[in-house]
Amino acid sequence: MSCNRTDELPGIRGAYEKARERVLRTQTVCGICGKPVDFSLKYPHPMSATVDHIIPVSKGGHPSDISNLQLAHRCCNRAKSDKLITKVVEEQKVVSNRVLPATFDWAHKPLKPLQQVKCK
Repeated sequence: MSCNRTDELPGIRGAYEKARERVLRTQTVCGICGKPVDFSLKYPHPMSATVDHIIPVSKGGHPSDISNLQLAHRCCNRAKSDKLITKVVEEQKVVSNRVLPATFDWAHKPLKPLQQVKCK
């Protein structure tokens, strides 16, 4: 038997299936889009659960290593295809614990003097 795919080799396929089942049991959020996966949806529904190789096998990723597998929606997995995705995390500067509008620069607002109110 001749295999072109390394994940179809006899020893690796069984290890992949075990790792795949573990991912489906333990993860609930799509590793690509970050939204929850509905396990009641079945193939061929585009939002059904699949297991994605984080580093594609064609790019040198291990076909059955649990650390190279993640839960994904079928449509997200197909859109990713064999691309390497890097997640960009923006570091936010925390000024205070209050949620302030992003359209106004509160840190550099000039202060107005308090007006005195005359009592009668």
